[in-house]
Amino acid sequence: MRDVTTAHPVQDLDVQPTPLALLLLGREADPKSERGVECPGDLPSPSDPDLVERARAAKEKLGDKVFVLGHHYQRDEVIQFADVTGDSFKLARDAAARPEAEYIVFCGVHFMAESADILTTDDQKVVLPDLAAGCSMADMATAEQVAECWDVLTEAGVAEQVVPVSYMNSSADIKAFTGRHGGTICTSSNAKRALEWAFEQGEKILFLPDQHLGRNTAVRDMGMTLEDCVLYNPHKPNGGLTAEELRNAKMILWRGHCSVHGRFSVDSVNDVRERIPGVNVLVHPECKHEVVAAADYVGSTEYIIKALEAAPAGSKWAIGTELNLVRRLADRFAAEDKEVVFLDKTVCFCSTMNRIDLPHLVWTLESLAEGNLVNRIEVDPETEKYAKLALERMLALP
Repeated sequence: MRDVTTAHPVQDLDVQPTPLALLLLGREADPKSERGVECPGDLPSPSDPDLVERARAAKEKLGDKVFVLGHHYQRDEVIQFADVTGDSFKLARDAAARPEAEYIVFCGVHFMAESADILTTDDQKVVLPDLAAGCSMADMATAEQVAECWDVLTEAGVAEQVVPVSYMNSSADIKAFTGRHGGTICTSSNAKRALEWAFEQGEKILFLPDQHLGRNTAVRDMGMTLEDCVLYNPHKPNGGLTAEELRNAKMILWRGHCSVHGRFSVDSVNDVRERIPGVNVLVHPECKHEVVAAADYVGSTEYIIKALEAAPAGSKWAIGTELNLVRRLADRFAAEDKEVVFLDKTVCFCSTMNRIDLPHLVWTLESLAEGNLVNRIEVDPETEKYAKLALERMLALP
């Protein structure tokens, strides 16, 4: 039989994988991106029946030297080892309030660990169990893109009137840009106060990187119109906007979004109202404007939790936020005769947040217990200086 493989040898086409392909394969690093890199070392098998005991033993060995932070969107298997739980900013502040902890293990995503490093002391070391736990929203605004945007605003003659306001869900580079240009950071809880402050400083706001939080805060909470908002697309020349549009706008929204909250739709709201008569629809302000308009209540993760805590027995709730949290809340409040369901019919986990699993946490804790510092997140001094300035402006808000 003829050997076709030798008869027609494959030519060397010198095809090189793209940087993005290598990042997705976990084989390269991009320090300016929220996408992660490979995790060094040998991870325990997820089928190891001793993982829980190993995590407990390593954490006990470390004692007060380690402080474990667990974001609300983390898996239950990870949350059980968290010393505190909360949203990204609350956790960063909790870490700063524990200066005796040498290691801060942040079970969240990359920008959260950066914020913790900015707010903690130089002696503390912030660790992210899986460096591939990034944030697609934070990735939608790079330092280079935002610098180019500022050039566009300058050429349009409006830069001096613009105050940047950046959502906490942004990279340290973007926070530093905000600090350099006289702006502030905001959370989903204090976005209105941040915008009010910014409008006292200038006539326009550049809101980064989540268009939906910016739009919802401006229109729903501050009485602006949709026409007051324009959308800056970093992938189009001049952001896809004319100089006149920039001059007329009050809110210049960056074209970014959360891939989890962006999935919810008005159809989801209508469907759950048909299935569960009398249901209260409660959504996060990262959802689209039309979803927020169709909901009964809108608020941050902490607001959602407090609303359910205060809800009367027998009430029914459809929650539009990440599924891990919704499931945890459903289990918690079932005993109080409160029905809590996920707003959408389809699964909606935060895929990058879910990269922090028990094997990664065990590997991290055991490595630290053996004296091996792994996966440290460290913001360079210059970036930290200006990012901290922006964060301090937020902390000073009335």
